[in-house]
Amino acid sequence: MILLAKAALGVTGTLFVAGAYTFHEGVIRIDVDEHRAGGSHVHVWVPAAAVPMAMHLVPQKQLREAVEHSREALPIAHAIVKELKKYPDVDLVEVVDGKQHVQIRTRNGKLQIDVEAPDEQVHLLVPLSTLEDVTRQLEDSAPRA
Repeated sequence: MILLAKAALGVTGTLFVAGAYTFHEGVIRIDVDEHRAGGSHVHVWVPAAAVPMAMHLVPQKQLREAVEHSREALPIAHAIVKELKKYPDVDLVEVVDGKQHVQIRTRNGKLQIDVEAPDEQVHLLVPLSTLEDVTRQLEDSAPRA
């Protein structure tokens, strides 16, 4: 009975720590809604901590190819993300064209992209810390000159 209680306590403690880490890192949220007959409604929530961890599972060949294609943009992207972290609540872009509306902003340390059109809505929310981790990992995996 004591062994079972210890095992249950270990599992509960592990789940608690994993949950706390997930909430600390945040969640990546992707919502896509098509407003037409047979339209798709896709809602994906992924723990932000999973993305940098999953990058370690990407084969090195594919990772090098991705880095090669984005070699010039990576340092710029990394610098932009680092600077955006200094401005946790700022509107970056807002475009209104008839019935279409696009907003790009940061809110509470997350990059938020909202696109609203008569036939669809797309919402993306990504923690800036995750974007910084990903750009740093991509830069680190670039071949040295």
